[in-house]
Amino acid sequence: MSKVLIAPSILAADFSRLGEEILKVQQAGADWIHCDIMDGHFVDNISFGPAIVGFVRKQTNLPLDVHLMIEHADHYVPRFVDAGANSITVHVESEAKHDVEKTLQQIRDAKCRTGLTLNPDTDFKLVEPFLDAIDMLLIMTVHPGFGGQSFRPEQMDKVKRAAKWNESRSRKIDIEVDGGINAETARVSIENGANVLVAGTSIFKTNDYAKAIRDLRGG
Repeated sequence: MSKVLIAPSILAADFSRLGEEILKVQQAGADWIHCDIMDGHFVDNISFGPAIVGFVRKQTNLPLDVHLMIEHADHYVPRFVDAGANSITVHVESEAKHDVEKTLQQIRDAKCRTGLTLNPDTDFKLVEPFLDAIDMLLIMTVHPGFGGQSFRPEQMDKVKRAAKWNESRSRKIDIEVDGGINAETARVSIENGANVLVAGTSIFKTNDYAKAIRDLRGG
């Protein structure tokens, strides 16, 4: 089993002291920093854009894992590349209003890791044609748009299917989960094949980030 990677989602951080928060999770053992980008169209919330990602880039050398929950991701990919993203994940749903294959190629050409994701209500079959073209599949374990939602265990079927796909290939993809991830749901996710855990509330709303990250890894 490969090392479990922890990607704290700064959406749950205290933005009045964001630089300090990033330093704290880095010192606590975070592997990546996860940036949730929401546009108020694809999801019913607005978060932040390339300027904040650029600020985060100046605070840490950790990889920046950028999840674009937006329409027309292809239009915005260059801005997030310029801001310092190391990994860019886009949505497969038609509501995202982009050519998925072309956008993945665009991310790859920019020398970023390519990620693809699907909402809880989206059939796994929609991502299957693209699995050979990505570095990471993100399984949303809540409906995207708001933090603090409850984990949806039925989404583990998608994690299992991704893990089974990995077994049939020499080149593996990372399997990332995001939504309601705490020590208990992290264990369930890892057992089903996930190796990257995005967590917001369960880290940033605690008094001990290092303990929270250790608990997510399983001790």
